[in-house]
Amino acid sequence: MGAQGKKAAPAGPTRRKVLVTALAAGAGVAGARILGLRNLDASGSLTAAVDAMDLSMASVLSDPVDEYDAMFGVPDDAFFGAQDLDPANIPQPRPATLPAVNVRPGVALQPPISGIAAPKLAGDVDWISPLAKESAKVTHLLRRATFGATDAELDRAQSEGFLRTIERLIESPFVEPPVFPTPAAPRPSASPTMSPRASASASARPSTSPSAKPSATAGTSAAPSPTGAPITTFTMKPTPSAVASMSAAVAPSATPSVPPVMTNTTSINIGNLQSWWLDWMTKSPTPFAERMTLFWHGHFTSDYRKVGTNSPAIYWQNLTWRRMALGDFKSMLIKVTPDLAMLRYLDLAASTGRAPNENYARELLELFTMGVGNYTEDDVKAAAKALAGWRLPTRTEATAQTGIFDTRRAYSGAVTFLGKTGTFNTESVVDTILAHDATAPYIVRQLVTSFVTPSPSDAYIARLADRFRRSRYDTKLLMRDIFMSPEFVAPETFRSLIKSPTDFMVSTAKALGATNLSGTVRQYGSTLGQNMFDPPSVAGWGDGATWISSNTMLQRANFVTAALGTLRTAPSAARAHERHLDTVLAQGTVNELNLARDDKSRWFAVFVSPEFQLK
Repeated sequence: MGAQGKKAAPAGPTRRKVLVTALAAGAGVAGARILGLRNLDASGSLTAAVDAMDLSMASVLSDPVDEYDAMFGVPDDAFFGAQDLDPANIPQPRPATLPAVNVRPGVALQPPISGIAAPKLAGDVDWISPLAKESAKVTHLLRRATFGATDAELDRAQSEGFLRTIERLIESPFVEPPVFPTPAAPRPSASPTMSPRASASASARPSTSPSAKPSATAGTSAAPSPTGAPITTFTMKPTPSAVASMSAAVAPSATPSVPPVMTNTTSINIGNLQSWWLDWMTKSPTPFAERMTLFWHGHFTSDYRKVGTNSPAIYWQNLTWRRMALGDFKSMLIKVTPDLAMLRYLDLAASTGRAPNENYARELLELFTMGVGNYTEDDVKAAAKALAGWRLPTRTEATAQTGIFDTRRAYSGAVTFLGKTGTFNTESVVDTILAHDATAPYIVRQLVTSFVTPSPSDAYIARLADRFRRSRYDTKLLMRDIFMSPEFVAPETFRSLIKSPTDFMVSTAKALGATNLSGTVRQYGSTLGQNMFDPPSVAGWGDGATWISSNTMLQRANFVTAALGTLRTAPSAARAHERHLDTVLAQGTVNELNLARDDKSRWFAVFVSPEFQLK
């Protein structure tokens, strides 16, 4: 594909981007009120920084009404006026009396303790970091390591404390989602018989899992493996409980021709698959698993448009990321190379020794392991030759859930790769990459910019990378080191990251205790720019400020309107600003909260506030 590498996060804070764009999106008193920013920019200096495109979008929005907005009576942005944008207009049969909200005074932030650039913001958008307090550390952890929290999850974490919560998140075996049903089965959310299945362990290596044992598959011709041994197909054998769960999920009217277990010839519905995962993000008893799965989904990207939906490859890939999320990085690279979805997405299945395709080899070095500048074009060509030989299963090999290596398609000569000359196969290519000095810092930086700060210091990265390399790339150890590091709770990290659309919407659903919003989240994922299983390029989704524009800020408000509209009654919002915003608020947000007449209006003010867009 030859895509551009993942761009490094821009230095400095992201908070200004949220606030500036929110002001531009308002384009009037009503817009400023909806975003809780009425008094944040009396001088006009912040809005001057907004680019012309954002300003034009804010003043003349012309996007057509989409079908999903029409279903919920959400007005088109082009017709937004004060009557549409005022959160007080959200219907509520019996207004509640809410206590007044107080605000912490805005002060300058403390100097950084570990090389993280301190934000420089003006006036009352400088918040005091509350991370010296245990309770704030806990909510900070839940925002970063999961998708926010339900009331029950927050209460449990607060009772356990920061360190014990880290250990529980890291050590709890990841619970897998319900088995995605075959096409004849009802949607997961509509099936009362579907139940989650506990996976072996969050850190278990798939190669040792009973569900992923190599086995010579009956009816499959033997052929050499990457190391010269006979071909082995890795058949994911379902456990008895998984088969029973899947059988129970099949509709009574299903014909006998529907297979009880998916094969690589089973078609899937991508909309149902997206809802299946989003549904599980809001319901999973191990939400850290879903957060890590989403990270790896954005790192080792594949999209359903090229992979196709005539097999469950993209679904099986999702299960792989969850099962390997906290394993060793070598095992993940060995697994991702012959992954059916990846073989299709980056064309490795079309690569042969005579005609090597460089797409996968290039992205393996550029995006997945080392980063630009740490390899040469000759290294890409050499890796492409060394990795050639993998192919997709044929229709007669329907039970195979991974690629099959065929030495007749492979390259048998010697190559020079990353300074070493010899005969390489998949494992030796991976070993050579992991031995390179650039690999550990690159992977650490990807995780740190996703979980800690957009601008980590080189010293911080080097310290974590050294332990990561010496641990033989143990991802569980690395994530514990990240969460336990002083940099994770440094004052400068408070609200230094912008929530992705999925993060924003799922955390909204969890705060409301709403378990029926997967369809709404899926529909607005397209509007806000993050469809599951559909990243825009091999580089994944953008981070930070790329999620924020004047239009997407208004569409986030549209989502909140739709989400609240699905509720008959809203939970009490009296403490919403304490539990979900740490009571660290700008004065404009305080004003909007105190103007709210009822619970739905106050929840609206919480969710569309600049503070809630950050984590």
